[in-house]
Amino acid sequence: MTDELEQSPLITPDPEARKWALFAHLSGFLGCLIPMGNLIGPLLVWQLKKDQHPFIDDQGKEALNFQITVTIAALICLLLMLIVIGLLLIWVVAIGAVVLMIIAAIKANEGQAYRYPFCWRIIK
Repeated sequence: MTDELEQSPLITPDPEARKWALFAHLSGFLGCLIPMGNLIGPLLVWQLKKDQHPFIDDQGKEALNFQITVTIAALICLLLMLIVIGLLLIWVVAIGAVVLMIIAAIKANEGQAYRYPFCWRIIK
């Protein structure tokens, strides 16, 4: 489906679809306020809006997969804090996640499907 979305000029997201795709990417910031909010936000947006437009479905899954990847990376960093290197790596993961979420939100708002680098795509 993602290949169809990227290749088909007929499926252009309307402003409403772009707005919800933007929310899906930015909802990862809920992790700053609520424990595991970075997973809950994209999951809620995706589940509530995925049937409205293929762009929302695609970008919601991408945002959720990225947040799952970030959560796993953060947990590994917490384990590595036992040997000090995790303290540096957790900052790299956090800054990288913030930058990539902002880039993804901008691209989604422009109507372009964004693919996060270094993302483990569990949800297809």
